[in-house]
Amino acid sequence: MFTARTMSEKYEANRSICKYVHSTSAGHEAIQIAAGMLLKACDYVSPYYRDDSMMLAMGYAPKTLMLQLLAKGDDPFSGGRSYYCHPSGRQPGKPTIPHQSSATGMQVIPTTGMAQGVQYLENAGLLDSTDKPVVLCSLGDGSVTEGEVSEALQFAVLKNLPIIYLVQDNEWGISVSAEEARVMDAFEYAAGFKGLERIRVDGSDFEASYHAMESAIRYVRSARKPVLVHATTPLLGHHTSGVRKEWYRTAEDYAKHVSRDPLPRLKQLLADQSDIRLIEEEAIIEVNEAFEEAVNSPDPAISTVKGHVFAPTPVTEETGTRTPAGGSKVVMVDAALHAIEEIMSVYPESILFGQDVGRRLGGVFREAATLAEKFGDHRVFNTAIQEAYIIGSTAGLSAVGVKPIVEVQFADYIYPGFNQLVTEISKSCYLSVGKFPVQTLIRIPIGAYGGGGPYHSGCIESTLLTIKGIKVCYPSNAADLKGLMKAAFLDPNPVIMLEHKGLYWSKVPGTLEAMTIEPSSDYILPLGKGNTVTSADEGMTIVTYGMGVYWAKAAAAKFPGRVEIIDLRTLYPLDEELVFSSVRKLGKCLVLTEEQLTNSFAESFAARISKACFRWLDAPVYTLGALDLPAVPLNMTLEKEMLPTADKVTECVREILEF
Repeated sequence: MFTARTMSEKYEANRSICKYVHSTSAGHEAIQIAAGMLLKACDYVSPYYRDDSMMLAMGYAPKTLMLQLLAKGDDPFSGGRSYYCHPSGRQPGKPTIPHQSSATGMQVIPTTGMAQGVQYLENAGLLDSTDKPVVLCSLGDGSVTEGEVSEALQFAVLKNLPIIYLVQDNEWGISVSAEEARVMDAFEYAAGFKGLERIRVDGSDFEASYHAMESAIRYVRSARKPVLVHATTPLLGHHTSGVRKEWYRTAEDYAKHVSRDPLPRLKQLLADQSDIRLIEEEAIIEVNEAFEEAVNSPDPAISTVKGHVFAPTPVTEETGTRTPAGGSKVVMVDAALHAIEEIMSVYPESILFGQDVGRRLGGVFREAATLAEKFGDHRVFNTAIQEAYIIGSTAGLSAVGVKPIVEVQFADYIYPGFNQLVTEISKSCYLSVGKFPVQTLIRIPIGAYGGGGPYHSGCIESTLLTIKGIKVCYPSNAADLKGLMKAAFLDPNPVIMLEHKGLYWSKVPGTLEAMTIEPSSDYILPLGKGNTVTSADEGMTIVTYGMGVYWAKAAAAKFPGRVEIIDLRTLYPLDEELVFSSVRKLGKCLVLTEEQLTNSFAESFAARISKACFRWLDAPVYTLGALDLPAVPLNMTLEKEMLPTADKVTECVREILEF
C-alpha cells in the first residue's frame, strides 16, 4: 500500500515528466490490494484506470506500470499506445488481463463476455484449467449509470455467470457528486437484478476488504454465480492529473475523505507486527529506482506505429471447390446457413447468438434455422434486445478462447452496439500490441426492398468503414457468401458480414444469379479479393457490390461488350488493384452504391480512383447512389424513387460512354 502511495506522490512531484494523463489509486488501495492478492493465475480480471494498487497486488512491478505511465516503447501492455493503468497481459503466474478501454462502464460488457466464455468452455469440457476461474470486473460507481452496465448485469444474472463486479465508490464522477448523479448507489441498484448477490464493505478498511473479497471470490468460484461488491472509498488524489481536485472540491469535502485514508489505518493494524519504517524506506528506494529507469527507457520507435492493427490471417488464397460437379443451386440465405453449420460441426468452441436466432424461430429470415436443434441451446441461443451486449461480449468471449458468431437483426439496429464496436473491439489488437485481437463474426442483414421501411432498410457500410480495426464483407451471391463466411470465421480479427435481404431468396426481379451452385464444405474465399463479373475491351468500368451488381448487370446488357463490372465482395480490405487496372484499361468509371451518396464510401473510393488513375481517365469518375434522404420511405413507389434502379444505372452508363 505504501508503494502505491509513494508512486502517486512521485508522479505528482514530477508533473512535467509525467505529462500524459493518469489517475492513481490514492484512497482506494485497501480494496484493490485485497482483490489483487486473492486472484489466481487461472482467473481473468478487468481493472479500471485507477487500479494501480490492484496491479501491484497481482505481482506487477512499479517499473512495469511506470513504463505505461510514460508511454515508453518497453511498456509491455500497449507499447506506449495507451494510458496509465490500461493493462493487457497473458503473463504466466498472473491473472489474464484482456485489453482495457478507458473503462467508464464500457468494459463491463466485454468482461461479462469473458465470464460467459468461461462458463461455456467449462460446461463443454473445453476449459484448459483444473481450477475454476472467476472473472473480476472493476469499475467506479459513477459508471454504473451507463446503460451498458445494465445490459451486462442482466445477462450475468440470467445466465448465472462466474463474475465479481467490484464497484469502487468514492462519491465523485470527476466534478459530479453522487447526489447530483444518482438516486441510489450500486449496492442499492443491484437489488433490482433478481439473483445478483450483493456485498457492501468499507473499502478503506483492509481487513474488512480482504474478508469481503475472499467471501465474494469463494462464492463465485464454488456457486458459479455473479456477485456485486460495493466498496466505499475516499478519493485522496485528483480525478486525473489533468483534472485537479482543487478545481471543484471544497476543503471540507477533502478533509472528510482524508479522515478515511486507508494507509494510517493499516499502519495502526500492523504497528506491533512489522518494522513499518523499514518497509517504507525500501518502498521509497524501489519507487525511485523504478522511476529513474522508466524515465530513461526509450520511446517507441516510429516504425512501430502501424503495427498490430490486425493479427495475421491464415486465409490468403482461395481454396477448395467453388463449383462441385453435380452440385445444386442454393439461395444466399441457405448458403450462409450451411456455412455456419459446417463451421459449428468442426469447431466446438464456436457459438451463435442474437435476437431470435434460437430454436423457436431460427432467425427472422430463417438464416439460423435448425442450428439449435443440431448443436444445442447452449451453442445457439436467443438474447434479449441488447445490441451492445451482443456485439461487445464477443471481445471477452474471444479473449478466453471462444469463437463467437453473432447477429444484429437489421443493419438499422447496429447503432446501440456501435460504442462497443468502436471503443472495445476495433482497438483491442492495436492497443494490446497484438496480444488480444478480437475474433468475432458479426452477421448483419442489410438493404432495402419491397417496402421494408425506414427502420429495416438502411445501409451502414460507410459508417462502418470509418472504424479502423475491423473488416467488412458485402457479398452478392451464394458462393461468395459461403466462401467469405468461412474466411471471416477463420480470421482472428473482427469481421462484419453484410448480407443483403433482397438477395437472400433472389425474389427481387433480376437477381436470380445470386443463386449459385453451392460450394463444397472446403471452399474458402479470402477477404480482399474482388471479382470481374463481366469483361470488356473498350468502354467503361462499373465498380459496385451487393445489390448494385444486379443493377449493373441489367444496365450492361444494354451495351454489349462495353461495360466491365467489378464486384468488390469485401469493402475492407479492398481490392484496389483490380479496380485500378480495369479503370486504367478502359478510361471511364462509375462507382455504384445503394447508400445515400453524399459523403459515402462510394464517393470516397471514387476520389481514390481519380487520383490513382488520373493519367488514364477519359472522363470524370462518376458516382451513383440513393437520394440523400434520412430514411428509406415505407411506400414502395417512394422507395423506388429514392434507390438506384437498373434504368437509372442505364442512363448514367449511357452518359459516361458518350462523354
